[in-house]
Amino acid sequence: MVVSMRPFPADQVPAIFDLCANFPQAHGTPVYWGDPAGIGIADLDSPDYGDALEVKPDEVPVFWACGVTPQAAIDTAHPSLCITHAPGHMLVTDVRSSDPPQPEICMVNLKTGNT
Repeated sequence: MVVSMRPFPADQVPAIFDLCANFPQAHGTPVYWGDPAGIGIADLDSPDYGDALEVKPDEVPVFWACGVTPQAAIDTAHPSLCITHAPGHMLVTDVRSSDPPQPEICMVNLKTGNT
């Protein structure tokens, strides 16, 4: 999974999580915060995509799932045909943004094994 990161004071993480939970069909809640090594990131100063951000001593890095993930998966899979997006336009699928997420594909069920 490709992630995007923004640094925040540690005491703000619960409020950020709660605020982002209101937008599950956008980026949703952070997927991780704290030591980047915990999700396999060796060096915040050398991101695979975008520019590095400074994390001040009173801040923690907070990570969200990123829209670049599909491109990374497509690049790895090398399909014979792929319809994707242009800058500013998201991945094209047959799922309407107005349709609520289906429980069987929600992250909570993936983590717990429930279907």
